[in-house]
Amino acid sequence: MDAAGTARRVRQERRTLEQIGLDTPLKELIGARTAGRLADKLELATVGDLLRYYPRKYDQRGRLTDLGKLVVGERATVWARVVKVVEKELGHRGPGRGARGRGGGVKHITKVVIGDDHRQLTCTFFNQYHWTKTLPPGTDAMFSGKITKFQTELQMSSPSVAILSDGRGSDGSTENNPIEIIESFPGGVIPVYPLVEGVTQAVLQRSVRLLLDLGPRIEDPVPEVLLAQRGLVDLATALHDIHRPRTQEHLDRAKARLRYDEALSVQLVLARRKALAREFPAEPCPRVPGGLLDAFDANLPFELTAGQRAVGEAIGTDLATIHPMNRLLQGEVGSGKTVVALRAMLQVIDSGRQAVMLAPTEVLAAQHARSLRQVLGPLGRGGELGAPAESTAITLLTGSLPAKARKLALLTIASGQAGIVVGTHALLSEGVFFANLGLIVVDEQHRFGVEQRHALRTKHPDGSPPHVLVMTATPIPRTVAMTVFGDLDTSTLDELPRGRSPIGTTVVPAAEKPAWVERAWQRIREEVGKGHQAYVVCPKIGDGSGEDAAGELFEDGSVAETDSDAEGESTRRAPLAVTQVAAMLRDGPLADLRVGVLHGRLVPAEKDAVMTAFAAGELDVLVATTVIEVGVDVPNATMMVIMDAERFGMSQLHQLRGRVGRGSAPGICLLVTESPEGTPGRFRLAAVAATTDGFELAEADLELRREGNVLGTEQAGKSTALRQLSLLRDRDVIEDARTDAAGLVGDDPAMARWPGLADMVSAVIAEQDQDYLDKG
Repeated sequence: MDAAGTARRVRQERRTLEQIGLDTPLKELIGARTAGRLADKLELATVGDLLRYYPRKYDQRGRLTDLGKLVVGERATVWARVVKVVEKELGHRGPGRGARGRGGGVKHITKVVIGDDHRQLTCTFFNQYHWTKTLPPGTDAMFSGKITKFQTELQMSSPSVAILSDGRGSDGSTENNPIEIIESFPGGVIPVYPLVEGVTQAVLQRSVRLLLDLGPRIEDPVPEVLLAQRGLVDLATALHDIHRPRTQEHLDRAKARLRYDEALSVQLVLARRKALAREFPAEPCPRVPGGLLDAFDANLPFELTAGQRAVGEAIGTDLATIHPMNRLLQGEVGSGKTVVALRAMLQVIDSGRQAVMLAPTEVLAAQHARSLRQVLGPLGRGGELGAPAESTAITLLTGSLPAKARKLALLTIASGQAGIVVGTHALLSEGVFFANLGLIVVDEQHRFGVEQRHALRTKHPDGSPPHVLVMTATPIPRTVAMTVFGDLDTSTLDELPRGRSPIGTTVVPAAEKPAWVERAWQRIREEVGKGHQAYVVCPKIGDGSGEDAAGELFEDGSVAETDSDAEGESTRRAPLAVTQVAAMLRDGPLADLRVGVLHGRLVPAEKDAVMTAFAAGELDVLVATTVIEVGVDVPNATMMVIMDAERFGMSQLHQLRGRVGRGSAPGICLLVTESPEGTPGRFRLAAVAATTDGFELAEADLELRREGNVLGTEQAGKSTALRQLSLLRDRDVIEDARTDAAGLVGDDPAMARWPGLADMVSAVIAEQDQDYLDKG
């Protein structure tokens, strides 16, 4: 051992005597170079960071990876057997460059063909001459790299390669022979870690092995009584067994404990936020007898559903307390959420405060303003001649208002004359002041950024926070609601108001049955002939501007999904556009009908004019983007045709079809697609057609899409999504953690009694993710 290695070993032994902790910097234990690489590439800086960087899978010595499950475009690590090695020279090497061709480009290619029992994959190496000797046919090895495809051949270009240890102490790799040495553990188990460029399996294995051999001091932050109650092993055992599982049972118990840690960490952040919110008293807004709300209820032309009454009572109770309401109201399209929100706003106005409704688009904000004025009638004409004494004013504020109109709107808001303010993100801009903001209603929360909601919540000049009601017509799976919105009290409207009609949904396979598309246009003509109207929805605007670029197809910022064939190659044409389809319909199958166009880049006056004309029955067919997804209410519209339907998410399709069937006539929704049978897009469409239950669809959507990162960040290393916790599988764990977090936090958001828990939260959830949860 050289002098540097001896010195490092002495330091390691000293730290062992001093008991290394989870917060010990890695650079003091594994060497500055390796520690620097882990910090730069994976944000792993301490012992705890590395020990919580778990293997993503476990290979078994002698058991080859199923190459048929590889996904083109993704990084993968496979355990495979070398089938053959083929070397090829590419012309003259040139003088002065040496046999390896350094500095002279690619002079030599080696193709190492590897396989399982059914399929093969080609690993390509450039200007390397050792593979014939180091990887002879029959060798089992681990290959890590990005999966690509050339014609029908799966490939990896210059993957990292590792073989199992033969007892050597080093990894055995050199510049001329970069094969690394990895280990297997009891039972032949090989932990496989998620990799990024510049960090190999051997580096991670070796670093983790060193830490475990040093025996760091691991104090368990979770109270023993909870561990016993939940049947969980201690943290030290879990961290050891997740990296070096002795048996499958030990591995399962380790995963169960670490899964609980992740669930508890999320729920602690949410419970602390809820407790902190209670420390800032809100202005109570109790119901005032004989006020605006009573007058509204007395004039309602319809009867509230039982669900609307129950949710309304819960919200009314929240508003009357000194603690700020933070409630999530979810319900199917057309379930009556807006009426519930309006009644809450009127209760706040009766108490002398203002209410604001925040909408994601100008079309929706204008629609809300019109709808509120229509429902309130004379009660919404405050300040006008002949209006009842208890009436209030409704003000619309959007970014496109002319200067004079904007100035007037700002004055009515700041003076308090406007009891209800409706607007877009323009309400968040500087220069917008409220007289006495008491309630914020956020419509369609999934289309708002966390920062936007947080900014509006803080706009209260007197220091007392407003009450917040978040609404969504996109059903949220229970586990997602508990994980992301766990600090909100949740109410659900699960019944439709009387008079709503059923919606029939059918998939139209355009490529297989083109006659069905022609029949769709005939059905529109039949509906119009009955005096009804129809929507045609397209994923793209189509005026040739930047918004039509790939990845920016939808007005709400979502990205079109990609169907691929079995080999991962894209099989689709460009998405259909509103302008393109509208022109085709006007010149073809709907030539004698009144066809209008609506999309987000029309100037506000045009958008408003088109929606007003459609609502008034002056247009037969509206060709639109997803700008009509939420809030648009035209009871006479009975049919919707969604083009390239596979490009939309399941929840979005459910939202869109909710625009029809809002009157007495049944609704019809046709999902037109060219995706072949058996593709992911067709699976999604079949699921949408099979049920009108939005919550059932939300669960199916979560399962089909996989979970992604529910905490809002998409970065590498420590900042990635929860590693062990599954929202699909672990509902019981999340519910247990939620109960435990509420008990641990209680009325002490600083958690002074449990200081180790705060450290655990920081170790499990990155700072930006905690901030996301705090602001959410």
